[in-house]
Amino acid sequence: MPRRLTQQQSRRIAARQDDALRDTYDDNTNTQQGLVIARYGRKILVEDEAGQRHSCHQRANLPALVAGDEVRWITEYTGGGVVVARNPRRSVLQRPDARGQLRPVAANIDLMLVVIAPQPEPHANLIDRYLVAAAHENIDVALILNKADLLDHNPKVSALAESYRDLGYPVICTGRDDPEAAAIRFVAECRTLVLVGQSGVGKSSLIQRLLPQQDIRIGELSEAADKGRHTTTAAELFHLPGGGRLIDSPGIREFHLHHMPADGVAQGFSEFLPYLGRCRFRDCRHREDAGCALREAVDKGNISPSRFASYLAIVDSLEPAL
Repeated sequence: MPRRLTQQQSRRIAARQDDALRDTYDDNTNTQQGLVIARYGRKILVEDEAGQRHSCHQRANLPALVAGDEVRWITEYTGGGVVVARNPRRSVLQRPDARGQLRPVAANIDLMLVVIAPQPEPHANLIDRYLVAAAHENIDVALILNKADLLDHNPKVSALAESYRDLGYPVICTGRDDPEAAAIRFVAECRTLVLVGQSGVGKSSLIQRLLPQQDIRIGELSEAADKGRHTTTAAELFHLPGGGRLIDSPGIREFHLHHMPADGVAQGFSEFLPYLGRCRFRDCRHREDAGCALREAVDKGNISPSRFASYLAIVDSLEPAL
């Protein structure tokens, strides 16, 4: 079976790949800097430094490009373009596809906005998976509690959001009474953001409030299954009026972390950090192991039992990939 790489080993491999990518184009070639706005099948929409957009394809030796990637490209005589190199990424959001292959979703992200709503009801374990993925890439996180005007119909969602606020994660409430999403604009500043969350939580409607001039389709909740229809098929980058960029990702009902080592999952639970490395045994699996610092913290009330159970559920989901 393949050996699971540590987080440090994965980063070293990624760095070597980035070095190789820098060497894939000739320095004498008249290349231009560009920003990937979106990818549609084999076509890549690239924005040049003047803000003009070009339909490009990429060289076969390049890995998959996604919204947020900074690239170098050349103009073809036909008027289109060819992406010849990808600049090193400072972060990347990835998830396994239906075949278990790891695929990038968005790149060069500074802040992940995890959108939840009273309808459809949020799942804490999915939120935790986003938080783990963000911590793995050193991406800041804030929770957006959307459709706040519906909270009276589901008060336990408020309690769930408050539990994450107690852990130190910013929680921003927005809804119909906040037509300009002013609080989100404030945290955006000049950073690159990505919106993630279950389908139907209102990510597209949030973008429409942030970017009222954009033509973005807004989906409606499926009355039959209370699950949102997929209204976005590819991650797309938008420029915010006050500066910064926003990437809208496809609606994701599940977010697997098969590519991550178990110790990387633990690092994504912020309240675990003071206890990691303090177990009696270095190979402690935090189950029934004697002298487990995490379990002792749960028993003392320093770690929520529900969060600890969520951590174990994520680790259990890694087992098939071991």
